[in-house]
Amino acid sequence: MKIYQTITKVPGGLMVVPLFLGMIINTFCPNLLKIGGFTEALSGAGYPTVLGMYLFTVGTKMTFNAAPRMLKRGFGILFAKVAVAMLISLSVAKFFGGELFGLSTLALLVAMSDTNGGMFMALTSAMGNKEDAGTYVAQSIETGPFLTMVILVGAGLANIPWLSMVSVVAPIFAGAILGNLDGDLREFFGSKEGLVVPFMAFTLGQNINLNNVVAGGLSGIFLGLLVFVVTGICCVFADKMLGGSGVAGAAASSTAGNAAAVPKAIAAADPSYAAIAPVATVQVAASVIVTAVLTPLLTAYVYRKVQKRNAQRLAEGMVATDETAPPPLVTDRPAYEQGKP
Repeated sequence: MKIYQTITKVPGGLMVVPLFLGMIINTFCPNLLKIGGFTEALSGAGYPTVLGMYLFTVGTKMTFNAAPRMLKRGFGILFAKVAVAMLISLSVAKFFGGELFGLSTLALLVAMSDTNGGMFMALTSAMGNKEDAGTYVAQSIETGPFLTMVILVGAGLANIPWLSMVSVVAPIFAGAILGNLDGDLREFFGSKEGLVVPFMAFTLGQNINLNNVVAGGLSGIFLGLLVFVVTGICCVFADKMLGGSGVAGAAASSTAGNAAAVPKAIAAADPSYAAIAPVATVQVAASVIVTAVLTPLLTAYVYRKVQKRNAQRLAEGMVATDETAPPPLVTDRPAYEQGKP
């Protein structure tokens, strides 16, 4: 039936198609997989476990000699994304009373500062190189409410669960340690990375309801477009400035699926956000869906440009080789006599 070939024709298809399948089931048949046992374990309830597995497999592919370059690019992309998120969200808080076009400071900060790690690694694994995927080690700091709380507290606006960051990076570091200690383990787990992607995408989709786009309204869609355009431009530029191809930067132009839970977490830590948390939640969820559609398209576009440029450089190199090759031997002797003394 050529199902696999059809899916892989979609940019980031192994991530995007299961993601939307999960969202559709969760929207129209939310209790279909909630029957307990192994079936429910492969629903939204299993997302943290599957994501942890994926982070581990990515970690095993990291080598210590490549780590400095990965970290440099990863922190560069992280800084670009978080910096622009802070600039926009805190400007809204300071100059617009905490809301602009129906978007609160909380919604802007959460949606713009948290990259969809599963999508990032799926896209960079499919269209980037091993260094591109490894840059998520630094970017994983964005995951969850930790960074949002740090920014809000630092700006004088919440509590910091230190273990949340540790819990994200621990599987990556565990994989990196084992992968560097044993090359066979690195090959075994690293080669299974693609197998985990569809399961991770499906379980992520099981946590998203398509009705949230309607509930979020135009403001939620606008938030998704803002995240995609602004952070996409900044992250691609930062990636290229630090020696990357831009693929990793493009793959970072999304909002994480788990970001939709952050507004409620912030409200639980600081009740002053309780009134705006519900609206921020659906707006962030809408941004997740909008960027889930657009980010793979941007990544595929950057990837095609990189491939085209590489092909041109290769062609130019082949021409240069031909041009510098020694000319054929020229002789006045007949061809049948050439080679005789």
